[in-house]
Amino acid sequence: MANAPGKSHREGMTLVDLMQKFPTEQSATEWFESILWKDGRECPYCGSGKTVECSRGRHPLPYRCHDCNQYFTVRGGTVMERSKVPLQKWAIAIYLHLTNLKGVSSMKLHRDIGVTQKTAWFMLQRIREAWKLEDLPEFGGPVEVDETFIGGKRRNMSNSKRKALKDTGRGAVDKTAVVGIKDRETNEVKAQVVADTTGNTLKGFVLAATLAGTMVYTDDASTYNGIDRPHESVKHSVSEYVNSMAHTNGIESFWAMLKRGYHGTYHHMSEKHLNRYIQEFAGRHNVRDNDTSCQMSSLAGSMKGKRLTYRMLTGK
Repeated sequence: MANAPGKSHREGMTLVDLMQKFPTEQSATEWFESILWKDGRECPYCGSGKTVECSRGRHPLPYRCHDCNQYFTVRGGTVMERSKVPLQKWAIAIYLHLTNLKGVSSMKLHRDIGVTQKTAWFMLQRIREAWKLEDLPEFGGPVEVDETFIGGKRRNMSNSKRKALKDTGRGAVDKTAVVGIKDRETNEVKAQVVADTTGNTLKGFVLAATLAGTMVYTDDASTYNGIDRPHESVKHSVSEYVNSMAHTNGIESFWAMLKRGYHGTYHHMSEKHLNRYIQEFAGRHNVRDNDTSCQMSSLAGSMKGKRLTYRMLTGK
């Protein structure tokens, strides 16, 4: 394997390494099983460890549970459940998803692994679903908090839409609000779509994401005033960007990467699916210092216990 440029401590993975790691469907299957069943094979339906391998040719699925009598594969109970895409292609998709810092589009993925664009889009949405950060512990800080807005630029809108926004006076009224927090100690990020940027919403997000006593750094937005945490701010309104330890440069760097992905790779993130894209960029940021093989294992392990059907994805 080769060291990744700019990260001398991190062991990367070339395309040649990738093909040697997953030369066959069987090798990819064994890799997923070693991660998703690291404590031993278990039934995805009842959790029982009393399972047996089926005789080849007698049943299309390789394993059966003694307790609930269900047949299953390693895909069961993961975002890959009921997918007909070979696991070798899933492994390659995970690699491409992780090694492209600005993301990989469904058009590129469908060309690279030989599936339809619709299938590639569904695969990527399921991979993003695996990035959900419910298990990330509360931050101990110090932390930086900031919000941004995602959406199309006004100059790209139709005249009728521009006219409707003309007298609002707010450049972000047509966009979706996103709030993020970065822990300076661990370099980890949490971010999510929010309904609004009122004090109750933003302070509620910070309190839920941090331990009591965590030092919080923000800009000078009044919405953070009175937060139940030690708090210092930097006055962006008068072009002050650093005041001793008070600044939000770290979380703003994360927003910059997100927006490069928005404009350079995806070009559009619908409000309906935006939170999955946010989780994708936060998840990739949080594992970026790990070896590529460790990143892949971490993401594959996160697929367990999550489910996203096409009907759930496209429904209202």
